[in-house]
Amino acid sequence: MTTAQSTAPATARTGVSVGPAEIEDGADLWRIARGSGELDLNSPYSYLLWCRDFADTTAVARDASGRPVGFVTGYLRPEAPGTLFVWQVAVEDSHRGSGVAGTLLDALSARVAAERGLDRVEATVTPGNLASDRMFRSYARRHGAELTREVLFPAASFPTSGHEAEVLYRIGPLDLPAS
Repeated sequence: MTTAQSTAPATARTGVSVGPAEIEDGADLWRIARGSGELDLNSPYSYLLWCRDFADTTAVARDASGRPVGFVTGYLRPEAPGTLFVWQVAVEDSHRGSGVAGTLLDALSARVAAERGLDRVEATVTPGNLASDRMFRSYARRHGAELTREVLFPAASFPTSGHEAEVLYRIGPLDLPAS
């Protein structure tokens, strides 16, 4: 598991640096997710565990002071180890619309490709989440990859009413350099 703080310079376009998660980032990831207004919020404990157990498939954007301002969490699917499933992407309101989410996704997929190999990216997006739809479509275009969509979990699959269907986005094949 990678736990070293990123020394990557801030990108000119976004003004943030991106690196792997630290256990101490868990509370900030929960705070950012809670503030997103879009994500299904998990318990604070789960974000701490995520930063411990899935740090190698998580990326955190930090402002100039080193404070987390965005994140992307994911995991490699056990049945398809070349597939990165993106669990959550969230960016603080003050940094939204500046390309941070795309920068996070690019950095994470490049790191996973270099460390483990990567053939495709998957994620689920609800039909009403237009920002995520645009982000994943843009990612596919940047990487010259096909994007397909199909309903993975219909709304009726959820135990409470009001949850939209979760549409599976499959992006690939990817041609990212491996180590």
